[in-house]
Amino acid sequence: MTGKLLALEWWMCRGRLAACVMVLALSGEALAEDNPRDPYEGFNRSMFAVNEAVDKYAAKPVAQVYDKAVPLAVKAGVGNFFGNAGDLWIGVNSALQGKFADAGTDLGRLLVNSTIGIFGLFDVASELGLERHDEDFGQTLAVWGVSDGGYLFWPIIGPRTARDTAGWAVDSYVDPALGMRPIAIRNSLAVLRFVDIRASLLPSDTVVEEAAIDKYAYIRDAYLQRRRNQVFDGRPPRLDD
Repeated sequence: MTGKLLALEWWMCRGRLAACVMVLALSGEALAEDNPRDPYEGFNRSMFAVNEAVDKYAAKPVAQVYDKAVPLAVKAGVGNFFGNAGDLWIGVNSALQGKFADAGTDLGRLLVNSTIGIFGLFDVASELGLERHDEDFGQTLAVWGVSDGGYLFWPIIGPRTARDTAGWAVDSYVDPALGMRPIAIRNSLAVLRFVDIRASLLPSDTVVEEAAIDKYAYIRDAYLQRRRNQVFDGRPPRLDD
């Protein structure tokens, strides 16, 4: 009799445990669906997993080789070159956002670095006190009142909002490096820029891995916070809880 009672209690405990697990799982799904910042979380997590695989087996190893093999001065020159190529479009976006003084600085940077800086290989403009800005068409759309449209994660491209995905498409269309011909040179420049950017992010990998219980959520929240700061030039209004 005692054995039967013990068995019955064991089955009841097992049933309660299973029920608790099911409730927690359903609660997690409900929270994911109700997250107003991430309405496409199921899709995003799938794309994040794809991106993690591509990064682990291709992008990160190539970036590590590049980081170790290429001298620091050369890496700095590569970053300066692509930064200089984007200064014109940054200036246009500054003007579209009504920041005409910043637009003048951006165009001044382009002129100085394209001449004295030898086609942008050297950032002479920063040494002269011409500050580099960080503007793109996604930020311009935000200033014009376009809502973010929800968070999205794209393989290779990385985190974006729906608004910033559209902005990225426009930025890519007007990118002088992606408009170069012949096609082989354009593709080589695109790969070089991607590898250079990935190499610059290598130091942050350890921080993310150590700090994040949920790497996907950590990257999402960090991106959205950084993006909000960019849109408001580091002075975002306070959010109500």
